[in-house]
Amino acid sequence: MFYDHFTYLETEIRNNVSQALLEDVGAGDLTVGLVPCDETATATVISREEAVICGSQWFDECFRQLEPQVEVRWHARDGETVGAGQKLCEVKGDARALLTGERTALNFLQLLSAVATQTRCYVNAISGTGAVIVDTRKTLPGLRLAQKYAVKCGGGTNHRIGLYDGILIKENHIMAAGGIEPALRAARKIAAPGIFIQIEVETLEGLRTSLNAGATLILLDNFDLEELREAVVLNARLTNKGAVLEASGGITLDNVHAVAKTGVDRISIGGLTKNIKAIDLSMRFSSRT
Repeated sequence: MFYDHFTYLETEIRNNVSQALLEDVGAGDLTVGLVPCDETATATVISREEAVICGSQWFDECFRQLEPQVEVRWHARDGETVGAGQKLCEVKGDARALLTGERTALNFLQLLSAVATQTRCYVNAISGTGAVIVDTRKTLPGLRLAQKYAVKCGGGTNHRIGLYDGILIKENHIMAAGGIEPALRAARKIAAPGIFIQIEVETLEGLRTSLNAGATLILLDNFDLEELREAVVLNARLTNKGAVLEASGGITLDNVHAVAKTGVDRISIGGLTKNIKAIDLSMRFSSRT
């Protein structure tokens, strides 16, 4: 379904799940020994609140690794909005596997749905402005690709996945390199084909210098609304809008529309993957045999 960086998503999902199950199950689920080994069960997962669903593949993989014969029938797909009380899926199979995998499977589904839901809120807030919502590297350790996938499900855009697929020249890089111009020159020398170069600036003067040095992707760090508007005008005057401008820093749902209306091209928000509250989901066992 998604995109360049997700070529190895299936492998990532298997690794995420195996680590999560190892963390939770360890040497074995002690409590599940209360259930006869030949018993089967059926359970239903419902959403207790409106959400954008994401994480079905991680959910499925939790049970697949415990018992390949477990069947999961989905009634909602990743990226779809569901309402409170809506049935998301039905799970049927070995009762022990369902009980052991329940928490881990729900953890993935709740977390990734939260990221997708929060992203959709930001995307809806700037609808019609022409700007796009972009994520950052402020992700949970070990779940970078999973959370980036969730951002896509919510309608957002991925920034670089890691340090290996893009160059972002920040304040300390600029200082170490001797200034904006030498930093950009050095970046162009080392950037392989297909690797983008972005530079972060904190002032309009830094923006002017970057534009004159040929920067084409510029991060405007903690600019206020008036400064963002001036930055858009400066970009138009010096380069005929030749550079992509990205606003970042202090952006919330309360002010993101105003930021987008300044004319910037992108708005990056660490809170998409960092400041999240898990979606409230429930897995109810409905029958056993």
